[in-house]
Amino acid sequence: MNRIYLESLIVNFLNEDLGMAGDITSNALPDVKGRAVLISRERGILCGKGIFNAVFKTVDSTTEVRWFKKEGECFENGDLICRIEGPLKSILTAERTALNLIQKLSGIATRTREFVRELNGSSVKLLDTRKTTPGLRLLEKYATRVGGAANHRLGLYDAVMVKDNHIKAFGGVKNAVKTIVEKIPVTAKVEVEIENWQQLQEALEVLELIDIVMLDNWPLEEIERGVRELKAVKPHIKVEVSGGITLENLKKLKNLPIDYISTSKIITTANWIDMSLEVE
Repeated sequence: MNRIYLESLIVNFLNEDLGMAGDITSNALPDVKGRAVLISRERGILCGKGIFNAVFKTVDSTTEVRWFKKEGECFENGDLICRIEGPLKSILTAERTALNLIQKLSGIATRTREFVRELNGSSVKLLDTRKTTPGLRLLEKYATRVGGAANHRLGLYDAVMVKDNHIKAFGGVKNAVKTIVEKIPVTAKVEVEIENWQQLQEALEVLELIDIVMLDNWPLEEIERGVRELKAVKPHIKVEVSGGITLENLKKLKNLPIDYISTSKIITTANWIDMSLEVE
């Protein structure tokens, strides 16, 4: 993420909290320096050090953060995560915004790591989705990477994704793919979401134009046959499975001849990791 974009996000986050008047509670403090510590209150994976630092630096460039854990490292309940030093009023003004972000991102990284562990020993890659919080997509997708997943497309602009409603709107898979491919940059990848055997047969007719086929909500016992039919026409086609992904069925899916598994659950079911910031 480029620095200017990150700074603009942080300014927006802080403005939401500060409004026009600023921190009317902390502003009553004298201009004294102090320090505070970030302590974990449960087990998790650390994610968000960079944005945590940036929040404090945006409020006051003289604050310093010393970390005792690495990005992506596991911590336990009661662990000392970092120490912040600087003007106390600045530390208290930045506290909630910084905490909200690092707790949320660490929660996503922790949840993602649970899913990734179930794929150990397999070449299948776990992907996130576009089911993200508006305004936080890049941060949330960063957190899934820290947790061990790979990113699916970032938005509507960086890859073609022909979904069920597109297929209906275009009148079928074949027409959708042909029409879209004529209008996009040659560097854009094309993925098509396939829900049933009829759509798969249509996709086979234009498979040379498709880079990735997503088998969406397919029964486990039918996926392998679907992959065989796709590979018979285009051996190097990438196959993604999505829909109804759980920690339990990952154990079965990881042994199938597929390339990717995508799920929104690594973001949408992630709980914030409990942390507290205490002035020493």
